[in-house]
Amino acid sequence: MKKLFLVTVLCATNFLFAQKNNEVLLTINDEKITVAEFKRIYEKNLDAIDNKEAKNLGKNIELFIKYKLKVQEGYALKFDTLPSYKKEIELYRNQLSAPYLQDSSYINKLVKDAYFRTVNEVKAKHILIRTPNVPTPSDTLKAYTKIIKIRDRIVKGEDFGKVAEEVSEDPSARDDKKTGRKGNQGNLGYFSAFKMVYPFEEAAYNTKVGEVSMPFRTRFGYHILKVDDFRKSKGEVEVAHVLIKDLSKKGEQKINEVYAKLQQDEQIGSLAQRYSDDLGTKSRDGKLRKFGTGVMVKPFEDVAFSLEKEGDYSKPFKTSFGWHIVQLIKKHPVKPFNKLKNELENRVKSGSRVQLSKKAVIEKLKAKYKIVENAKAKAILNRNELAKIPKDSLQETLFTINSKKITQEDFVAFAKNRRNKPNFELYNEFLDNEILNYYKNNLEKTEPEFAYTYQEYKDGLLLFELMQEKIWNKSIKDTLGLKNYFNANLTKYSTKDLNTIKGEVMNDYQNYLENNWITDLRKKAVISINKKTFKKLKKHYNQL
Repeated sequence: MKKLFLVTVLCATNFLFAQKNNEVLLTINDEKITVAEFKRIYEKNLDAIDNKEAKNLGKNIELFIKYKLKVQEGYALKFDTLPSYKKEIELYRNQLSAPYLQDSSYINKLVKDAYFRTVNEVKAKHILIRTPNVPTPSDTLKAYTKIIKIRDRIVKGEDFGKVAEEVSEDPSARDDKKTGRKGNQGNLGYFSAFKMVYPFEEAAYNTKVGEVSMPFRTRFGYHILKVDDFRKSKGEVEVAHVLIKDLSKKGEQKINEVYAKLQQDEQIGSLAQRYSDDLGTKSRDGKLRKFGTGVMVKPFEDVAFSLEKEGDYSKPFKTSFGWHIVQLIKKHPVKPFNKLKNELENRVKSGSRVQLSKKAVIEKLKAKYKIVENAKAKAILNRNELAKIPKDSLQETLFTINSKKITQEDFVAFAKNRRNKPNFELYNEFLDNEILNYYKNNLEKTEPEFAYTYQEYKDGLLLFELMQEKIWNKSIKDTLGLKNYFNANLTKYSTKDLNTIKGEVMNDYQNYLENNWITDLRKKAVISINKKTFKKLKKHYNQL
């Protein structure tokens, strides 16, 4: 009901803020309405109106006056201070401001990059030097120095894989004696968009085949990588399989028996149900979810992608998990950009890389705003236990954004529940956060379209609260008033039984209450129309 009413009000009236320095068309109490505001409202709905009478300027101005009188009454009665109103307005403001906090052109670039990296796969190997969860500048410098020296060894001719096996702090680079797992010497195989953390993906796709990247940082620490190959994506495949976990001769014999039955035209689904040791798929006829490269162990992936036609199946083959037979159900090539765009955009906006778009907005704001930092006040960043500093010792201004002052106390409150990062990193986050908040809190002053839409919603929601109080609830509770109205207007209705047409009478009674209320509001209001301006407006729309 609430949302439906708001949509109705906003679509029917669409009352927006006036632009400055325009001629005043009418004044309602102390509120001046300009020609620009009225034209914006009128012209926005003009194409949707095919009734000549409904397009009449005089009637539209009359509707506008009634609306404004009710909205003004709502503010006078302080309906905008109701907790329910304030809560919904805050939610709406956050929703409405969200697009302004992103750089749409940067989002578009990220989406195009993601598609390119979906169509093309990169093969790389890496070396990792870890940093602590909360690194100090000293920890960061130590890790960076270490990986620079490692890179120098490789650039001078040492084998990347052997160096990775020796020094990488990624455990998968070397053999695991406990499990017997063979080390990968840092080789990650082929991967595409969204398969790695974004800084790693970015470095891989920006390094040429055969070259070694400069050190780059992720949440795990510092990396270098070498790109071994670049190829078109194979897309995804959907397969069914039978798994025999026993790697001994007995297991090999069993998988060969299954293969023989498959060659005798038995279905892989029934064979999976009877013989497969993969409990997760045997009840689904051995079917796996579709997958791309870099998801399965390499021998399994190689066989699955080598199958050409739907229904083709492999000979038995062995992986570290056991013996397999795979049958191709369907190949899923990469879709064209126009069919994948929405999905990629959603993934970009819901993932970590969307922060890059926000960062682009912040960088533009830094160039636009006057930001002054206080070096003396920033000395608190050298303190270890900020929470223990007395509040009265945290009143110095840390920085200003235009004329807005941000204190040390504000920073300490921000850092309180973010103890997983060093103070200097938290400070940079805090500065960016405050710049974005300053922009968000002043959107009405810098973004006219935001101001129009936001005020429109505020007024519409206020009117809903007011109408609910003054008309709807009153008509429901005032059963005697409803009955008296019905008895006084019996000639309008086809029956004398109120209960059989109560909905119709209720609607008429609400209109009656509203008209009486508007009459009272008009009696105490001061309304004036600039006749000369109105005449020019009518001429403009050929309504003389």
